Amino acid sequence: MANLGQTFNADDLGGSANKYDPLPAGWYSAVVHSAEVKDTNAGTGQYIKLRYDITGPTQEGRVVWSNLNHRNPNADAQRIALENLGEFMRAIGLANIEDSDQLVRGPDGSPRSLDIKVKVTKPSKGADGTEYAAGNDVEGWKASKGSSMPKPAAPSAPAEKAQEAQDDSASSPPWAKK
Repeated sequence: MANLGQTFNADDLGGSANKYDPLPAGWYSAVVHSAEVKDTNAGTGQYIKLRYDITGPTQEGRVVWSNLNHRNPNADAQRIALENLGEFMRAIGLANIEDSDQLVRGPDGSPRSLDIKVKVTKPSKGADGTEYAAGNDVEGWKASKGSSMPKPAAPSAPAEKAQEAQDDSASSPPWAKK
């Protein structure tokens, strides 16, 4: 036990009545705070749990989460999640990833920034009867102003030579072909 050095009275401390109300729907600037790979409750898949810290233009300091089911026995759920992961990666300027840490920090260690589109979810009831209040989910990602998108990979030398050979053969008459 540790003595706090003074007495606190909850009635004197105040509080925010709407601290956990959902954010209004719309676009927000954010930084990616964390990306954690977790197993689904059923144990049949995995998802990336992303935490975003809002940086503006309003609601600074608020937090929003989203999950991307990158491995799921439901092919539609997995396809949608992978499409969303691609959109998210393009928004933060990543062409490829191998580790979830790459989603959080750039090569120089700076946090990844992007704009996220937040929607308000309706209150719901879980399969186990648990009541869930209205909340937020992320339904869109785009690069922040001033961010750069990844450039498409340049074709490899063999592919370029094959294309040149194809172009040459298409423009040359049959007797001039090698």
